[in-house]
Amino acid sequence: MSRVGRKPIPIPKGVKVEKSNGVIKVSGPKGELTAQVHPRIEVEISSDQILVKRKSDTRIDKALHGLWRSLINNMIVGVTEGYTKKLEIVGIGYRAELKGKALVLYLGYSHPIIFIPPDGVKVEVPQPTNIVVSGIDKQLVGQVAAKIRSFRPPEPYKGKGIRYEGEVIRMKAGKSAGK
Repeated sequence: MSRVGRKPIPIPKGVKVEKSNGVIKVSGPKGELTAQVHPRIEVEISSDQILVKRKSDTRIDKALHGLWRSLINNMIVGVTEGYTKKLEIVGIGYRAELKGKALVLYLGYSHPIIFIPPDGVKVEVPQPTNIVVSGIDKQLVGQVAAKIRSFRPPEPYKGKGIRYEGEVIRMKAGKSAGK
């Protein structure tokens, strides 16, 4: 059984946390994030830490307790350090480039794919086969990286496509040779 919700969240120097009308606002050196806290969860803010408490011991309240502790902690980490996801492009002729703010992907289709990232997410292409997605909102960074990966997910025979850095693709054997 997890006890994630009971752990206090330390507030680092340079981070300001405010709560008003069920909305928690975290501001730090990299930016500002807000979230509407679930009504069954109580958040207590002191000078150096945050405590997340639940109203009862029902199953749903226990689940929300750990969830909201993690969400608030992710907000604090996001405004201090930020989040990054790295993607690799594997395949002959597959490449990426930035044109202005738009990410242009050449993935073996008859046309290039143009992807414009949402506000709050920065996309970089250090090499034509590497993409770096960064931002302060963990959920948004992961969602954008998953969207880019979905344009050409890795296939199991040759491993071509877009994959996360360090992702292991289980390869299948191809057709057997004829008799």
